Amino acid sequence: MATYDTSDIRKGLKIMIDGSPYTVVEFQFVKPGKGAAFTRTKMKNLLTGAVLERNLRSGDKLDAADVETKTMQYLYADADSFVFMDTSTYDQVQIPRETVGEQSAFMPENINVEVLFFNGRAVGVTLPNFIEQAITETDPGFRGDTATGATKPARISTGASVNVPLFINVGDVIKIDTRTGQYLERLSRA
Repeated sequence: MATYDTSDIRKGLKIMIDGSPYTVVEFQFVKPGKGAAFTRTKMKNLLTGAVLERNLRSGDKLDAADVETKTMQYLYADADSFVFMDTSTYDQVQIPRETVGEQSAFMPENINVEVLFFNGRAVGVTLPNFIEQAITETDPGFRGDTATGATKPARISTGASVNVPLFINVGDVIKIDTRTGQYLERLSRA
């Protein structure tokens, strides 16, 4: 198993702590005026979602987490899970709704996502940073009045609600940031 030194710590690094896989969310190198340097880290447990804060002394060794990332295609939603297909082997995997979380609101069918596996069990799903979706429901659009930055709620085909500018109409295709759920731009008109 690979090991990391504290100088290897970076955001997104997957490590083992107390027998559980963690991913580094934040880190800061601290060199106090007196005493040894250390790295202050904030890590998220990949199995439970719990956040752990820990100070690691310089020179400490960390074990790499035995995780695997696969590109999979989202097929459809079941009663309590989502069905994904491995794009290289065509095997289908059911992932519980709790594992996918709130990201499912921005997950249209047939989208390719990155699925993180730990010991053969899916522990996380990462969507592409941006998706393009058509507006299915919103109030009628208005011409002009774009300088105020006013927004209105709109529903996209996946069922999620996004705040959009007043000039957006039903049928318009927009670009959305999946990390924040925010409208970025209109790509085409209805």
